[in-house]
Amino acid sequence: MKWSEISIQTSHEATEAVANIFHDLGASGVVIEDPELINTYRRSGSWDYCDIPEELETEVVTIKAYLPVDEFLDDKLRVFEERFNSLKEHDLDKGRGCIHCREVQEEDWASSWKEYFHPVRVSEHIVIKPSWEEYLPVEDDIIIELDPGMAFGTGTHHTTSMCIRALEDVIKPGHTVFDVGTGSGILSVAAAKLGAALVHAIDLDPVAVRVATENVTFNKVVDTVTITQGDLLTGVTGKADVIVANIIANIIIKMLPDVRNRLANTGVFIASGIISERLSDVTQALIENEFVIDKVIEEGGWVAIVANSVSR
Repeated sequence: MKWSEISIQTSHEATEAVANIFHDLGASGVVIEDPELINTYRRSGSWDYCDIPEELETEVVTIKAYLPVDEFLDDKLRVFEERFNSLKEHDLDKGRGCIHCREVQEEDWASSWKEYFHPVRVSEHIVIKPSWEEYLPVEDDIIIELDPGMAFGTGTHHTTSMCIRALEDVIKPGHTVFDVGTGSGILSVAAAKLGAALVHAIDLDPVAVRVATENVTFNKVVDTVTITQGDLLTGVTGKADVIVANIIANIIIKMLPDVRNRLANTGVFIASGIISERLSDVTQALIENEFVIDKVIEEGGWVAIVANSVSR
């Protein structure tokens, strides 16, 4: 089967939004090439061997998506261009916006991305391991096995690893956790393996729900994690000790009133997916919604915030 590889150069800020547009158009795979992330892992020593050269231009993120070459392709490309150009209406920096297309055979891309996914320690105890690789754990290691497929990241992006470290710090045995915008389900799996008694994962994307369900099953935490399709916290009942959302700044700000209502007294909210330039906007919104900011974590141009709810 022939596929069209659509490649676009954009900014860190618009990365998640562009990937979501591709998902909505039915892309069978999305690859995010973040040069800053590559450099971080080259320097971290997490890889035993790496022959990837140092990236010099780190502000440009390349996103590649794969769409079938059929009678719908031209229409999908027009829709993509329209939605991409509308990002400026949401105060997102589109970046260069250079688009390239080329035809590829399925076997050319279906597994080549796996060359770059190896076991990585993302926190003191948690190691993310691709399902097809071997890893010899050391004492107190918590292993998360991930097979995200082409449609999701490998869980090692700054935004995800910062969330995992924050979860490791705040989760206590018996906690209830809401994971909003779960994606591949990795944060839900991490929360369960860290001792949470109940984890409710939510995502609007049906593909995410399916992939997260597969990863939860593969990691043997189905008794702890439930996954539903939904729009943020709309329709979610009960209260959580911890709510984690790895999304983008605008959506985090929008959902804060619901987060406040769904958190238990003295509960913890972990927000990530925030570019450094939007830190002040999110912190101001948190304060306006009666949160106390406990910690701000910055890494690779991204920010995660740990905030506590104030008892009413």
